[in-house]
Amino acid sequence: MTLYRTVAPEAEPVTLAEAKQMLRISHDSEDDLISGLIRAAREEVEASCGLALIDQQWRLALDVLPPLGRVLLRRHPVREIVTITMFGEDGEGETVDPASYRLDAHARPARLHFRTLPDPRKAANGYEIDFKAGFGEAGTDVPDLIQRAILQLVVHWYEFRAHLSPKDQPVSYPAGYERLIAPWRARRL
Repeated sequence: MTLYRTVAPEAEPVTLAEAKQMLRISHDSEDDLISGLIRAAREEVEASCGLALIDQQWRLALDVLPPLGRVLLRRHPVREIVTITMFGEDGEGETVDPASYRLDAHARPARLHFRTLPDPRKAANGYEIDFKAGFGEAGTDVPDLIQRAILQLVVHWYEFRAHLSPKDQPVSYPAGYERLIAPWRARRL
């Protein structure tokens, strides 16, 4: 099972102007640095919580479908299934009929239930499930606590960027960051 992003988000949950306001910076000389910190903070929150903040597309490649026909999609929130492709021995792809599966996007992780299991075709990566995940297309769609966590990371990393070498970054997390993302962390029993 391999999960990877196929289409990156087109925006960030926090704008450059919001980050600069939080940092109390009015000049433009460090805009590239701050933009990079925003992107890194978003990726950190997404990885820590199993989230997709801004709309993006993912692909889950499976060798075989589980025997009970239930596949867990470990990015939240899943908005839609784009396509499911099944590959034959010669590499030819066949799209699975959308009537043969149902998405439970409200569960976390989202669950894809197959009503009928398609015939197994290929041993390695025989199934590809393409789906769209994210809270929406703009930063305003992202919950406020997550935006605050991203801003905290940006400010913290900006302030401590010169104290240690780049290979040692990120050095730490700011106080309160874990508390802000705690409701969004995926927990396992």
